[in-house]
Amino acid sequence: MARPEPTYTIEQLENEPVANLASFTRDDAVKLGEIAVAVIREWDRNLAVDIHIGDELAYRAQLGSTGQGNANVIQGKILVAKKFGHSSLLGRLKKEADPSIADGLDESYKFWGGVIPIFVDGELVASIGTSGEPDVVDHEAAAEAIARYLADVAR
Repeated sequence: MARPEPTYTIEQLENEPVANLASFTRDDAVKLGEIAVAVIREWDRNLAVDIHIGDELAYRAQLGSTGQGNANVIQGKILVAKKFGHSSLLGRLKKEADPSIADGLDESYKFWGGVIPIFVDGELVASIGTSGEPDVVDHEAAAEAIARYLADVAR
């Protein structure tokens, strides 16, 4: 049975848990990526997932019919998450409410959901990004992967 497409509000997204960790290594990126792949398969979604640490790709998986085009979209979503310090979906909803937040930004900034920043001691150092489904689904899968990862490292 297919999962229903989620809906989000600015308030909901502003209140989502933030991934603020003591450290985040390449091994952590692989672990988070593997969790994301498990979520994608469990939910039978057509998604690519990238984990970046800084500007470097630390993990990539392209499932279903995803490919380089999705990787390019994720890069644009990362720009939004880095610029504003929150998820790219929250960026989209805020831009819809106030288009002026995008003033001065070029078309490489993709105001679509799917990228969630990862912080270490309050500093944005990494991100998880997904692409391939409607952007609310991209966000939902990334958020679920983060939630499972945080639950796992808390044990």
